[in-house]
Amino acid sequence: MAFVTVEKPRPFVTQITLNRPERMNAMAFDVMVPFKEALEEVSFDNDTRVVIVTGAGEGFCSGADLEDPGWMDIFDGLTVPGIARRAMKILDDVIKAIQDMHQPVIGAINGAAIGGGFCLAMATDIRIASTGAYFRPAGINNGLTSAELGLSYLLPRAIGTSRAFEIMLTGR
Repeated sequence: MAFVTVEKPRPFVTQITLNRPERMNAMAFDVMVPFKEALEEVSFDNDTRVVIVTGAGEGFCSGADLEDPGWMDIFDGLTVPGIARRAMKILDDVIKAIQDMHQPVIGAINGAAIGGGFCLAMATDIRIASTGAYFRPAGINNGLTSAELGLSYLLPRAIGTSRAFEIMLTGR
């Protein structure tokens, strides 16, 4: 099963779907690397005028997959901090790939958008949320910063400074 699918549901529209529903489309490396590659490929598709990013199943993206993050050859021989730096670079590149798209990107948020998934949603140009969608920064609730993956830049631009800081500082 492909962890990322690319379809054209109608002319000029390309849908990129995170396809790991059993893990709520969590950000494992075997999902995020093909996702970034799909974004870059679609960006240069002249037959695509709009891109929809969504998740399969009941969740959009539940953030980092702490139970099964996957492994990449570029991690061989690295210490844990080295792996963490490489991992953040990969995830940063995904956010940048969305923002560098030549087409407008619509986030179709169909469920949980938590942590990195929240950042992923905020990186899209327009977000359309289902009635069951919910958004939550994860870092602050785990004793970390909630400025992960550019959230401190993206969120205030989407909803305003005061509300963004409340969300990032309280985790609500």
